[in-house]
Amino acid sequence: MPVRALPTVRLTLVSPALTAALREARFDDSGPVEPVTAGPLRLAAGVRVVGSPSGRCAATAAALGVDPAAVRPEPALAGCAVGRWRGRRLDELAAAEPESVAAWLSDPDAAPHGGESLRALRARVAGWLDALEPGGPGGGAVYAFVEPDVVRAAVAHALDAPDSALWRLDVRPLHAVELSGRAGRWNVRAGVPVGG
Repeated sequence: MPVRALPTVRLTLVSPALTAALREARFDDSGPVEPVTAGPLRLAAGVRVVGSPSGRCAATAAALGVDPAAVRPEPALAGCAVGRWRGRRLDELAAAEPESVAAWLSDPDAAPHGGESLRALRARVAGWLDALEPGGPGGGAVYAFVEPDVVRAAVAHALDAPDSALWRLDVRPLHAVELSGRAGRWNVRAGVPVGG
């Protein structure tokens, strides 16, 4: 009896274009994106398009020529909730609350800001990732415009890496990470420039 191949999901995670907040390492996902020089994305018909429910992810999709009405906000792909740190820069927090920042950077269960821990972020993103179905009008193709920490969480989960790996993954603006496979078995292609 022939072996039937399991369907594959093809997920492209696109990090947002630069913003003042990203340049300043400030916990803020709103504000305008800097001009995008990459050419428009050419998405195949029927590709599912989702995004973090943040201003800069929506603006990035629009800057790349994606119709904003085509991008479905996905709450499971929201950036890490940073509670009272929202709007503040990492360097000022490190000066004002060195123990809190050190705990947050070293303990994936820490949430000194009163928001969400990195472990909780990873679990949320992993749940969404593992629930992706290859069916639908675009087959198994999904484009997701997401915050850098969501990219880190998805890659760490896909590689079954420890939570500490989240801080070791650099996510460049306007770059894509491609995941292909399905729950329990993912392949990763990292650092693909978007558009151009």
